[in-house]
Amino acid sequence: MKLYSSPLSPYGRKVKVVLHETGLLEDIEFVVSEIPGTPLNPDGGPIQHNPLGKIPVLVRSDETALYDSRVICRYLDSISNLNLYRHGDEHWKLLSLESTAEGIIDAALLMAYEWRMRPEELRFPAWVEGQWGKIERSLTVIENRWMDTLESSINIGQIGVGCALGYLDLRNSDRGWRKEHKILADWFLKFSERESMVSTAPTLQVT
Repeated sequence: MKLYSSPLSPYGRKVKVVLHETGLLEDIEFVVSEIPGTPLNPDGGPIQHNPLGKIPVLVRSDETALYDSRVICRYLDSISNLNLYRHGDEHWKLLSLESTAEGIIDAALLMAYEWRMRPEELRFPAWVEGQWGKIERSLTVIENRWMDTLESSINIGQIGVGCALGYLDLRNSDRGWRKEHKILADWFLKFSERESMVSTAPTLQVT
């Protein structure tokens, strides 16, 4: 299988963490996009496999493509024995937590797009703050509702939240999210020590 991704993509990192945790890493050929596609430059993405031009994209051995990190992670879990998504009521809780984590990444990425891609005279600071408001509310809800899930055995919610928090550190470190979310910060510190997180940690050496 081939995985199209980028060194700084939090969505791609999530898939890579799942590959580490499921033991499927050696089954993957990585296709690295140093300049991933954006709404203004979709050709930077694997549009031949995903018409949306987004990464990550997993191309299976039969040449069919899966895209959206949630779809790819679900597929990888289905061909492993790890059971990251559980069953019954816990399954739906994990999907909700995963969705919340993805929403944090989505909001942080929109903030980055506003400052990096929009001309200065057209930037909308209040809209950026609205995105950060989504992130703050989500972090509070995770602390109040899902810490027991984060403290349990490895699951997709942990991976999603871990990658979301890592992206906040990468792009929004000046916001100091840990200050108001000490419980989550302590959890993240421990979770970041997992080999799958260490080996996929992004740096801003690549832009």
